[in-house]
Amino acid sequence: MARNILILGASYGSLLATKLLMAGHNVTLVCRKKTAELINRDGTEVRIKLRDEAVHRAIFSRNLPGRLDATTPAEVDLSRYDLVGLAMQEPQYTNHTIRVLMVKIAEAGLPCLSIMNMPPLPYLKRIPALADMDLEEAYTNAQVWERFKPGLVTLCSPDPQAFRPPEEAANVLHVGLPTNFKAAAFADEEHNKLLRELEAGIDAVTLDGHDVPVKLKVFDSLFVPLAKWSMLLTGNYRCITLGEPQSIRDAVHGDLKLSQSIYDHVDAIARRLGADAADQVPFGKYAKAAESLLKPSSAARAVASGAPFIERVDLLVKLIAQQLGMPSAEIGRTVEIVDQRLNERIVAS
Repeated sequence: MARNILILGASYGSLLATKLLMAGHNVTLVCRKKTAELINRDGTEVRIKLRDEAVHRAIFSRNLPGRLDATTPAEVDLSRYDLVGLAMQEPQYTNHTIRVLMVKIAEAGLPCLSIMNMPPLPYLKRIPALADMDLEEAYTNAQVWERFKPGLVTLCSPDPQAFRPPEEAANVLHVGLPTNFKAAAFADEEHNKLLRELEAGIDAVTLDGHDVPVKLKVFDSLFVPLAKWSMLLTGNYRCITLGEPQSIRDAVHGDLKLSQSIYDHVDAIARRLGADAADQVPFGKYAKAAESLLKPSSAARAVASGAPFIERVDLLVKLIAQQLGMPSAEIGRTVEIVDQRLNERIVAS
């Protein structure tokens, strides 16, 4: 049965959308008016490399069995949808029209699957050790999440690495590292049936007889998506320097021993919260993957381009570590560098 999925965010969100369209589901992307007009006219193009192939394949939404459309936040009819995907970066949810839509989503009681790096606050409330922690400081505007019931919000580790090529139109996405989306289950079994239905449909998709990477994998553990925190603190946020941004590869491999110490410390924080070693990704596997990540992270690119706000998973992990009695000098140093660069933008403006 075809499901109707609403995804907020047409850039990274187009990757999940493409996988859903390939499985025969219908997707609406929420974005700016000009981008919506472009997508409604031309569809989307996601470039992805299949296993054992040297060249990326271009997958066009108009050639897929599912139906794609795009709209602005103000024009969304929530009665059409079975699930909402949250694929914008966290600061974007403070936009007035997005906030209004978020209030409507919360009031409609729709299950929400986040593929943000920054975990929604309601999701963190599902973890007993975090439920009463003071973490709002890490969010651009924590009030965005006040109306959401925790059990209706889950997190999907955004492990696939993708970017919009700057020379291309806004409907093109290039996948650099085609790993899997790893989702924690919802609180309600009816919503989990939907999630596992999407998982099975995506898993069955082939292209010219070949398996297509970037699966949706569903886990019972709430802690599987938190494995991304170690990667973000070791690589993505350390791409931000007091000078020019560096690639994820250079951030990780410039001092591999230091990188492993940061990675291990964040893993230990997750285990203190309740994670099991089986929920986590070994450092060696991450370091190997980082060898192919030759561009700065999206956070570093945003800072370099003058963004006044970015997702602050670095600050979130620092706040959690402090309240657990597990502070880290290196995490603190990363937060200071990010703070300094963002404050430079505020002063300049």
